Amino acid sequence: MVNHSSPGGFLLLGFSEHPHLEKILFVVVLCSYLLTLLGNTLILLLSTLDPRLHSPMYFFLSNLSFLDLCFTTTCVPQMLVNLWGPTKTISFLGCSVQLFIFMLLGTTECILLTVMAFDRYVAVCQPLHYATIIHPRLCRQLAAVAWAIGLAQSIVQIPPTLKLPFCAHRQIDDFLCEVPSLIRLSCGDTTFNEIQLAVAGVIFLLVPLSLILVSYGAIARAVLRISSAKGRRKAFGTCSSHLIVVTLFYSSVIAVYLQPKNPYAQERGKFFGLFYAVGTPTLNPLVYTLRNKEVKRAFWRLLGKDGES
Repeated sequence: MVNHSSPGGFLLLGFSEHPHLEKILFVVVLCSYLLTLLGNTLILLLSTLDPRLHSPMYFFLSNLSFLDLCFTTTCVPQMLVNLWGPTKTISFLGCSVQLFIFMLLGTTECILLTVMAFDRYVAVCQPLHYATIIHPRLCRQLAAVAWAIGLAQSIVQIPPTLKLPFCAHRQIDDFLCEVPSLIRLSCGDTTFNEIQLAVAGVIFLLVPLSLILVSYGAIARAVLRISSAKGRRKAFGTCSSHLIVVTLFYSSVIAVYLQPKNPYAQERGKFFGLFYAVGTPTLNPLVYTLRNKEVKRAFWRLLGKDGES
């Protein structure tokens, strides 16, 4: 049966087929969310209050932290409610808003990570011209372009998805509203939606990832030309945190959006989706704070201590 009538709510099945996992996942997701709030808020504060972090690298990092805060707040509260109790419903409006914001922020992060790779490329390969090329005005323009592309992608992708004829049971086999899950819920022809999603995957996932890999290929060649081991370590240190974040983000998001059509891949995709929605926003600030001496020094200065030690 297909429901063509007024839009009602949806049932988010999530991990209901593994009820013994739900309470464990509730604790894991809650702790991850609190760490996400703490870590990303701290990076935003440090990037704003410490003059030594008023540089392009930390401007883009603060954008990433703000994005991660919005990203998790869009889905985690609903996820916690569904994991804790028997009620696993979400209204059509709530699903639509979650879908729109999730797509906007996910696309923006793909572009923003590419911009950050370009920033690292100029820093390592064109160090003498870095201040001239990556100036504050360009930073603001690149960040604005990333957010604008994310907004445009949501405007293009979401309406056709919400207009699909959904099956009457309205059960989404996922823990949040995502485009692939809603396409699977449809009982009508989804050819256009699948083509649209595939094209978006190429443009906003594979193309940015290719540009990032090209940037790091050039960075690797530049680093290998540095004669001193100390110089190579310093150059690699400026890029390693971003490279780890890129690996975490793209490995999970590709597993979610470019997975094959079979039950095993779909089940595995839910766990990758959980990591994509909850894990990466938690790990991003940890990667940047634990591996970045400037951020750690700024933290100690914020506490009124000498951050130079």
